Amino acid sequence: MNVKGLVLSGGAGTRLRPITHTRAKQLVPVAGRPVLFYGLESMRAAGIREVGIVVGDTHEEIRAAVGDGSQFGLEVTYLQQDAPRGLAHAVLIAEEFVGGDPFCMYLGDNLLRDGIKGFVDQFREGSADAMILLQEVPNPSEYGVAELDGGRVVRLVEKPKEPRSNLALVGVYLFTQPVFDAAKALQPSWRGELEITDAIQGLVDAGRVVEPHVVTGWWKDTGRLEDMLEANRLILDVLDARNEGTVTDTRLDGRVSIGEGAVVERCHVRGPAVIGPRTVVRDAYVGPYTALSEDVVVERAEIEHSIVMERSRIVGLDARLEDSLIGADVTITRSTGLPKAHRIMVGDRSQIEIL
Repeated sequence: MNVKGLVLSGGAGTRLRPITHTRAKQLVPVAGRPVLFYGLESMRAAGIREVGIVVGDTHEEIRAAVGDGSQFGLEVTYLQQDAPRGLAHAVLIAEEFVGGDPFCMYLGDNLLRDGIKGFVDQFREGSADAMILLQEVPNPSEYGVAELDGGRVVRLVEKPKEPRSNLALVGVYLFTQPVFDAAKALQPSWRGELEITDAIQGLVDAGRVVEPHVVTGWWKDTGRLEDMLEANRLILDVLDARNEGTVTDTRLDGRVSIGEGAVVERCHVRGPAVIGPRTVVRDAYVGPYTALSEDVVVERAEIEHSIVMERSRIVGLDARLEDSLIGADVTITRSTGLPKAHRIMVGDRSQIEIL
């Protein structure tokens, strides 16, 4: 059975502002690589070859990063969404691309440790009309929630104020053709969107077989800072050490990945950590769960449990930088002038803590 892929890469990423004022949230790096790339690789590993990517205002950036999909072993078609009108709306605009095939819908800012191959294989071999992935969460009111009765899906609610279950919908769904009729019958929710939970509820109410599976490995929706840092930590936990740069007078502890052309001099680096291509780290400490992207400079500074995006500079700090997400082309340094003062230029919705 041929299963196509549908990856959702629209959305404004409001919870990651100001980073997402200038970058698609699906392209924010985790462990040195855009979040979106992990999902595309999961599609390929599951035997999916044809993938439609739903894009919005950031379509040019997504297209530039992914191209025709050949770097992932995929054939990619771009599907333009005029506004973020809900996951079920994304399903509707993909109807022509999907054709008569079943398909796997994957939210482009989600990560699953064990990928999706097992679920896709089971869907291919079974007879379900849809399959949903679920995971127990401590805060179900922030997610779409499923209620089960004896292993059967009976009710789905989007972000319920009083959840009757702690089983959140993971951002991966498998569908057959009936989902299109269910989505076409929807009215916008109180959020003004066509909710995928309502479409799946329509399948349940029509007597269609909706098969639930509880995910046992970790799953991360990387929509917030703390989730990005946690996803970064989880991926770095299985990092393979490598050194393609130049390392001088430096102590490397644990698993450290050093990219091509990087320079590390007179440092202490404690892994797991990633130092990207052409990045320069001098007279510095890089602690665990840190990912420095390409062309970054860290000098006379300490940093740990953080993500630093490309071409940023961190120089001459007298306190350790930690639990931080630093955007691209950022400079963080100390002034030697008097009188001493903090001089800051930041974008909307930034968060700064000064000790």
